[in-house]
Amino acid sequence: MPTVSAQVARALAPHTSDAFGLMGNGNAHFIDALHTAGQVRFTAVRHEAAAVAAADAYSRACNRLAVATTTYGAGFTNAITSLAETAQARVPLVLVVGERPTTGPRPWDVDQVAIAAALGVRTFTVGRQDAAAVTTAAVQHALCERTAVVVAIPYDLAARSAAEAGELPALRVPAPPAVDAPAAAAAAAELAPARRPFLLAGRGAVLAGAGAVLGDLAQALGAVTGTTAIARGTFPDARHDVGVVGGFGHEEAMALVQDADVVLVVGAGLNQFTSRFGRLFAPGTRVIQVDEGRGPTHPAVTHFVRGDAAQAVRAVREALPERRGADPGWRAAVAEITGRGLHRRDPGVGLAADGRLDPRSVATRLAGVLPEDRVVVSDGGHFIGWANAYWPVAAPHRMQMVGTAYQSIGLGLASAVGAARACPESTIVLSTGDGGCLMALADLESVVRETRRGIVVVWNDAAYNAEVSLYGKQGLALEPMLIPDVDFAALARAVGAEAAVARTLEDLDRLADWIASGREGVFLLDCRISASVVAPHQEEIIAVNTAAR
Repeated sequence: MPTVSAQVARALAPHTSDAFGLMGNGNAHFIDALHTAGQVRFTAVRHEAAAVAAADAYSRACNRLAVATTTYGAGFTNAITSLAETAQARVPLVLVVGERPTTGPRPWDVDQVAIAAALGVRTFTVGRQDAAAVTTAAVQHALCERTAVVVAIPYDLAARSAAEAGELPALRVPAPPAVDAPAAAAAAAELAPARRPFLLAGRGAVLAGAGAVLGDLAQALGAVTGTTAIARGTFPDARHDVGVVGGFGHEEAMALVQDADVVLVVGAGLNQFTSRFGRLFAPGTRVIQVDEGRGPTHPAVTHFVRGDAAQAVRAVREALPERRGADPGWRAAVAEITGRGLHRRDPGVGLAADGRLDPRSVATRLAGVLPEDRVVVSDGGHFIGWANAYWPVAAPHRMQMVGTAYQSIGLGLASAVGAARACPESTIVLSTGDGGCLMALADLESVVRETRRGIVVVWNDAAYNAEVSLYGKQGLALEPMLIPDVDFAALARAVGAEAAVARTLEDLDRLADWIASGREGVFLLDCRISASVVAPHQEEIIAVNTAAR
């Protein structure tokens, strides 16, 4: 008869192709069941936080269920930061963990159910009679609620025989909430007389496949369009699209957005970064929000339409009366900006006054070098603006920012592993800082081992520069914010990567030559950049925090 662990593995197999984890006492039998069945590929990582982060990035890149696994106790608690990120980012993930025996806790056991609950994560504990059914219920909860869940296997049951499950229970996927038709009609009535309408799409629009209908509505309205950072490329007509809005946005384009008189926000929560801390839209702008939630997510919203993004936008389009009075210069102004290139930003000065590279110059040079078929993975930190502002990607899922929901750093290396599994034919480009890279160094080996072709760009400014630029300017002690220069190129070579240190722009040619050669493997570029150059999005954060003092 199959074991409890085998039934858990069997119930997960129809919903994913990959699982990520680190083996220990509590999950050894589960990992063995995955390996034996051969339906789900298991990728080993070197730290439990990486297990969840890799699975998270995998899901974001290919829109399949994320599966991670750790042992009980320390293995589980090591994964808490990345589990919190996944839950807050609303990524469907199943974390399979070992759990205390059914006979009661051992001296080293902690209340894992309570810890997960504190993150807003529900735990499903399997038994001998219901392992497959409980696991399927966990998968359903993860997919339907777009959240993380824990499947717990009690230690004394992991290798015990389980009841034959027969045919796996089917998922009961609820339909999205019906579109509020009167609210959609009212939204259409508000949009109809707008002279300068603006449409903003977020991740909810991407998940709903709303790009085409949004494009149709934009054309009917003569609207300018834009997206959040993780929805870039949603609109089919790039001529009238300002790209990413918020702190990563093109400054001229963001100034133009302030001229909008009516805004339709679809599947975006308008968080502080997207909304530029409330300054994205001018005071008095009418803001209509479409979302599956029960109400507005931002105080700027003046009208709310509940429903699936694609269906609600279609209802608005169908209810839209004949348009009159659109400003003919509205779209023309955007076309003039986009014609010059939204990713043509300040190229910097080459070397800053301190003799280290200007990160803007590095970002500009790499934009012309990196392969077009790329998936960019960004760790958290001050440097996050360089990839987002300077390196365009072909589709929303090709820019991964694991860590931003929970404001964490150190998840980038693991995220590159997950992205590599989801998009094996593309070049994975990891953008990480020296602090985050050091925090997650164990999984540099995982990136080299599991990535067919990858590039790791380390923005090495010898500091935690988000803190230096904010708290250093407030007079706090700088020494705890600094990092001695680390030779990341040497560390990368030690685990099998090719690598170079870049102290001048000419040194970037080492990467360009490697790319041109067509070789596979991983190349790490250790960019010795200046901490004196502050990214525009960080300037906004500094201004808000300074004003709040």
